[in-house]
Amino acid sequence: MRYRRAYAPGGTFFFTLVTKNRYPFFNDSKNVEILGQEIRNICTDRPFRMDAIVILPDHIHCLWTLPKGDSDYSTRWRLIKRAVTQKINSVNTANFPISVWQSRYWEHQIRDAFDLRSHVEYIHYNPVKHGWVKSVRYWPYSSFHKYVQCGEYDREWGTNGIRFEDDIGKE
Repeated sequence: MRYRRAYAPGGTFFFTLVTKNRYPFFNDSKNVEILGQEIRNICTDRPFRMDAIVILPDHIHCLWTLPKGDSDYSTRWRLIKRAVTQKINSVNTANFPISVWQSRYWEHQIRDAFDLRSHVEYIHYNPVKHGWVKSVRYWPYSSFHKYVQCGEYDREWGTNGIRFEDDIGKE
């Protein structure tokens, strides 16, 4: 069966990317910095808006909105994944190259405002869901903190738990 990706010019998409064999590359803050820098580099050449993101040790979730008339998130992800892998390997002390990412990623096209809000909440609550922290505010690698600064969330949001009907991220 051939997998067909959803492409919609100017669309908003939810993504899940997983590290190779679930290795916790992003337990290392230097690797998180590399990921962030390479996302910014690619965004300079191929713009998109990062609506929400969380970086966990072995996977990331994020929401992007592409520019009007542009549907090419695949090239952006290919470039980001390649650049992150090359950069991590350039500082790698092992004598062999490391593969950072699983070969595929999961995407979902956001359909409406409810779908968008559900995915933003799923992204921000993910560190609690996986048991990394007791409260969302304690996870440093999340756009949750920007949402708090903008008044979208109270700092205590998600502390008492959230129930999701579906496992949105298909982790």
